[in-house]
Amino acid sequence: MQIFYAPEIKGEYYTLDENESKHIIRVLRMTKGSGVRLIDGKGNLYAGIIHEPDSKKCTILITGVVTNFENRNYRLHIAISPLKNPDRFEWFVEKSVEIGIDEITPLICINSERKNIKIERLNNLIISAMKQSLKSTMTILNKPCLFNDFINTNHNGNLMIAHCNEKPVKSSILDIYSRDHAAVILIGPEGDFSVDEVEAAVVKGFIPVHLGKSRLRTETAGVAACHSIYFINQ
Repeated sequence: MQIFYAPEIKGEYYTLDENESKHIIRVLRMTKGSGVRLIDGKGNLYAGIIHEPDSKKCTILITGVVTNFENRNYRLHIAISPLKNPDRFEWFVEKSVEIGIDEITPLICINSERKNIKIERLNNLIISAMKQSLKSTMTILNKPCLFNDFINTNHNGNLMIAHCNEKPVKSSILDIYSRDHAAVILIGPEGDFSVDEVEAAVVKGFIPVHLGKSRLRTETAGVAACHSIYFINQ
């Protein structure tokens, strides 16, 4: 059954926006009475049937709802440097949403080669990944944040910084992270975090961690960190 994004859904009927309406009627060629599922980005999964099959404003009759759908017992926030190649950052966003992530902050570090992101494009990518992986809660994409500003903000849960420097000594996420807890993980740019950045993060309570013996690209490290938290919680 097809899944569509329906923010601000309420009441017995919901009218999809023009893009979703065009897709459901012209591309999928669905007709009146066809069954669909809707996600609202707030944790709810709705069942419905097409009531008015209009390609500009398709109306859905809501027939049921599952609240707190796929509710997780943990919360994951990854702060990761934007990449010189934006396609790689988009790949990280897509795959992390599919696995399960609550919040993403583009982290501007000393060695970051890119300082900006296309927020609208990435939010559309997040919505697409939500629908693909049957997630009902919208991942929060924050505006880019300077490294020092981020580590000086209060964060709840297990705080970790993944880096490749020889010092300080790094632990495995398995040894640091507690199941069913919130996690905040910092992932550096192509040139890694500077020694000063790692030391500053440690002072603020972030524990240095590694992601295995391999040296990973930034986007791969982000996905590996996301999957590590997911795996521990299964």
